[in-house]
Amino acid sequence: MKQPVTIEAHAFNIAYPTLTNALVSEVHITSAFDPSHPPSDSEAKKYLAIWDTGATNSVITQKVVQDCALMPIAVAKVNTANGEVLSNVYLVGIWLPNKVRIAQVRVTEGLISGGVEVLIGMDIICMGDFAVTNKDGRTNFTFRTPSLECLDFVKQKPALFQSGTQKLHNVGRNEPCPCGSGKKYKKCCGLGG
Repeated sequence: MKQPVTIEAHAFNIAYPTLTNALVSEVHITSAFDPSHPPSDSEAKKYLAIWDTGATNSVITQKVVQDCALMPIAVAKVNTANGEVLSNVYLVGIWLPNKVRIAQVRVTEGLISGGVEVLIGMDIICMGDFAVTNKDGRTNFTFRTPSLECLDFVKQKPALFQSGTQKLHNVGRNEPCPCGSGKKYKKCCGLGG
């Protein structure tokens, strides 16, 4: 008889007091490490990171390279807004908030604007479940690894799809959208419907 497998998930949540258009969190960077022997907290350097679903891979700045005394493991061609460039590649350990630790991540060196030193790309975001909500004028950002379920808001049939007892699909195209956006239904939740 098979024994049930227990999956240890690690997660964090960041609640912003208002709506935000940039997901920023603290992260810690170390040299890559053996997951069974992570470095001590004092060995990790703290930085601000921006989460970017439009970036394929994660990026660190030259400051991070210098602070952590990192040595390049390769050179890669990277497509940026300014065209294709050659960038050094490093192997690092990244600690996300709430000590969500990723032991070995290939990152490229690059320029990042906005006062942050790390860009978290889809290489890390795809390791788990990532969700952003903007309820009541506040942004909430949460991440969990490994992925434990498929988040599907359509299948969950949230209360948002109901206005009193009237289902959203019964709303007239030119009526105000029940989601509260102030737009007509046809220009909001009724797109394509």
